Amino acid sequence: MTSVGIIPARYHATRFEGKVLAIISGKPMIQHVWERAKKAHTLDDLIVAADDERIIKVVEEFGGKAIFTSKSHPSGTDRLREIANPLDVDIVVNIQGDEPLLHHSMIDHLVSALIEDKELVMATLMRKLDNPRDIEDPNIVKVVVDKNNIALYFSRSRIPFIRDEDIAHSSRRLPYYKHIGLYAYTKDFLFTFANLPPSSLEKYEKLEQLRALENGYKIKVIETKYDTIGVDTPQDLEIVKERLTAKRG
Repeated sequence: MTSVGIIPARYHATRFEGKVLAIISGKPMIQHVWERAKKAHTLDDLIVAADDERIIKVVEEFGGKAIFTSKSHPSGTDRLREIANPLDVDIVVNIQGDEPLLHHSMIDHLVSALIEDKELVMATLMRKLDNPRDIEDPNIVKVVVDKNNIALYFSRSRIPFIRDEDIAHSSRRLPYYKHIGLYAYTKDFLFTFANLPPSSLEKYEKLEQLRALENGYKIKVIETKYDTIGVDTPQDLEIVKERLTAKRG
């Protein structure tokens, strides 16, 4: 089975315009994402899906591959679909252009899951939450899964809610998991998913993946030991810079 990684990169981000070109350790953020994704063993191709010539220019300057996409796409998934449409591939991986702490093994785990289980159409990642404050943070999406690691629900709220105080303060309670927004789809399902109308829960939570669950599709969720930070604001950028500096130190 062949796979392609696509990095949607939008210049006019609402909270941080031009963030994918923000410089981190001497390189634009999109280059950090590209170089990390390029290390994945399971990708046959890697493409930046850009909506601005400035992004195209920067990607080509560092030797990456970029394709211009429509500025009118409402989501990264729509940008993904435009790029994937003419490609002869089986699996499409949606790689966030604003997560420069990505580890290449995260991509490999997702692609491998779809290759190994032909019934799966979509897979994503989760990581155990260590900081209690993150559990209450609506900007950090939580996920609960069944015994086979199939998603039951994603939410900005604290899930599961532990009613029994004795369990809440004991070691017997279930761990909380952060959802990491890296996705792999079969190409056929990507088009099915993108053509579904936005669902009720998706609109309430502002979480696109709930559209799949509400329409009865299964999402495999794979646990990873690696964490990422989505850069949505200049403050997030400073945190990422500190993390990268600490790793080099």
